[in-house]
Amino acid sequence: MNWTLEVVVVPVSDMDRAKTFYADRLGFQVDHDTDIPGGPHIIQLTPPGSGCSIVLGKGLVDMVPGSLQGLQLVVADLPAARAELVDRDVEVSEIRVAGGAGFRPAEDGEDLNNVGFLFFTDPDGNGWSVQQITARG
Repeated sequence: MNWTLEVVVVPVSDMDRAKTFYADRLGFQVDHDTDIPGGPHIIQLTPPGSGCSIVLGKGLVDMVPGSLQGLQLVVADLPAARAELVDRDVEVSEIRVAGGAGFRPAEDGEDLNNVGFLFFTDPDGNGWSVQQITARG
């Protein structure tokens, strides 16, 4: 039996600001923007190429906006992904390499497969990382 993760709820304080960040700055596809009369306002977005979406909402979960940490995206080319985020005015860390002593700055031309990361936060402070994976195992 397959068990697939399809949606992660991201707690935000301002729906319009969050939608602008995820859609316009990160390039996530807006799947739907539904304002249920007398109920919640829900916005579902999907990163390009992903099978898992995020749902933005106020009051959908018992999490304070900005308290969700450790969300992770995976790309095949981390330097290109970083350049794209910088071009979209996303404040993003330098590329870091994970190792036995923790994270260290990446060196030019270094193999980043499985060990290369960068980090950013959304306007509420929800924390994201982006990892390069070009081959698994």
